Amino acid sequence: MLAPTKEKVLPVPKAKHKWLTASVVEDAATVVSDIFDEAQRRDPVHQRQWVALVDGNNHQIDRIKQEAKTRKVKVAIVVDVVHVLEYLWGAAWCFHQESDPAAEQWVHEKALAILEGKAGIVAAAIRRKATLLRLPEDKRAKADRAADYLLNKRPYLDYPTALQNGWPIATGVIEGACRHLVKDRLDITGARWGLQGAEAILKLRALISNSDFNAYWDYHLAQERHRHHDRRYANGVIPREA
Repeated sequence: MLAPTKEKVLPVPKAKHKWLTASVVEDAATVVSDIFDEAQRRDPVHQRQWVALVDGNNHQIDRIKQEAKTRKVKVAIVVDVVHVLEYLWGAAWCFHQESDPAAEQWVHEKALAILEGKAGIVAAAIRRKATLLRLPEDKRAKADRAADYLLNKRPYLDYPTALQNGWPIATGVIEGACRHLVKDRLDITGARWGLQGAEAILKLRALISNSDFNAYWDYHLAQERHRHHDRRYANGVIPREA
């Protein structure tokens, strides 16, 4: 009798060359501009495909589109598939009793259809099902919300293209970075923060995570020397004290 063979498990891919930034002081436009600056530094002549993975926030999407237009670079915007699943689950409970196993199968089928590029068809099916079941307005609210979301975000749900090109479609690595950069330090028990103190800590943590701290510290020391020594004793003249 042959022993069952173990299925080969491929190693989990790991993100490389990450660059983190965060701010509690600057607005979204400034942070998005900083992100585009880093992308421009990495790809100055726009030889590669730029991809922006977002959670669906309209203001965020607008800022990315405006920044791309200003810089004359084409950016593919992809909405996080996990956020799409959250809307699907919300709709599922409009059609199924709580803990009904059929809800999972329904979400599974609709999610596969969306991954195949059929977000519009899924939206129509959700709305049609709510109508056929004659659900009252309060009972179908999450179903309508899911349908609206799919239709409004349809330009950014081109998952077939994303998967074919190996682009990310879920923000897990971004959520992990947010936890590491922000929550692990700013959300500790008993911490009290002002805006300026929190901003300084975020910048410092980003510098360390990006392996830029040594370069920053050298620059900081050079600037301190320039402010307190080079300018003060320029041309060998010691200024008279007031």
